[in-house]
Amino acid sequence: MRILTADIGTGTQDIFLYDSRLDLENGFKLILPSPTMMVNRRLKQATRRGDAVLLRGVTMGGGPSGWAAEAHLKAGYRLYATADAACTLDDDLDRVAAMGVILVSDDEAVHLPDLVVPIDLRDFDFTAIAAVFELFGISLRGLDAVAVAVFDHGNAPPGYSDRQFRFDYLDARIREKNNLSAFAYCAADIPLIMTRLQAVADSARDVDAPLVVMDTAPAAVLGATLDRRIAALPRVIIANVGNFHTLAFRLGHGEIEGVFEHHTGLLNLPKLERYLRSLAAGTLQHAEVFGDHGHGALVYAPIPFPLGEGDFDIAVTGPRRNIFRMRAPDVGVKAPHIGGALRPYFPTPFGDMMITGCFGLLAAVGDIMPELGEVIRASLSEPTGTGVAPWDVE
Repeated sequence: MRILTADIGTGTQDIFLYDSRLDLENGFKLILPSPTMMVNRRLKQATRRGDAVLLRGVTMGGGPSGWAAEAHLKAGYRLYATADAACTLDDDLDRVAAMGVILVSDDEAVHLPDLVVPIDLRDFDFTAIAAVFELFGISLRGLDAVAVAVFDHGNAPPGYSDRQFRFDYLDARIREKNNLSAFAYCAADIPLIMTRLQAVADSARDVDAPLVVMDTAPAAVLGATLDRRIAALPRVIIANVGNFHTLAFRLGHGEIEGVFEHHTGLLNLPKLERYLRSLAAGTLQHAEVFGDHGHGALVYAPIPFPLGEGDFDIAVTGPRRNIFRMRAPDVGVKAPHIGGALRPYFPTPFGDMMITGCFGLLAAVGDIMPELGEVIRASLSEPTGTGVAPWDVE
């Protein structure tokens, strides 16, 4: 069995090719620039040349790509966009037009002058990934599944807070199916409100394999639970400190006991630790986080989570996890709190923090595709591996 997993972040896209015949540590991996960073660079190059640009394709992650688009307009150069691509900048196309973007139909885009530089927007480019693997003699034909994670705010109705809409969605999914795999969908089951997840499915129509899509933060947290030390615990708090968003789950006996989400850029270590302590105590309030321009918080099990009893207080993953390293004692040593700081543990499931989200995707595929679940779960729980070397596999 082979499954391609891709965790699409703001800085990097992390790709893992699972092969059930191999130890997970022997799976092939790629850490590449994220699609939004690639668009950012292409837009900057066009700005330096003074070129007019057409954004076309589907809705994708913003951030760096949006900043470069705004800089292009401020420099006085034309920027055209089709409707789906323009939603990358804002779901409200009137706001996009007010920025100075010239909105065009797909037919109008085809007839723009040849000097207009087209830039295709998509979070997931299977053809490009397959071409990279092909350069190293690895074919992606005949996959059993493809799984992709992206962050999706969802398409909030006019006048509805994007932050509240996102958190209402998180709450609804947890109440419907209280586990981290609740945030993973087969392509046909993607909610209509999750436009970025749907855009991934649209981009993957040429993939001859079942597609699963998932939110990035739950994928990372689910992957972190596969770390041996965390898997042995009945209850744990895991924070994914991403480039843009920080999301922390309090987990107990396979269920979600509480959650909060905030913008990483608005957090410093003391504030983050305060939120985590309140999450552990079961006292964190939605209004507190939302009023601080975060998404919100919910506690489903008010029974306090005890801190200070084990070798570490919380597990921390994500590209900006180093916020905790400034005051982190060595894990494994029963040390007192340093300056009142929480004692973090940095999980490395199967020896690789960078593809934690890919492992979470793999676990989610096993949960929502029962026909693949038994084999995947065996791989994720096998302590000694298969004993098969990569050169023995055709």
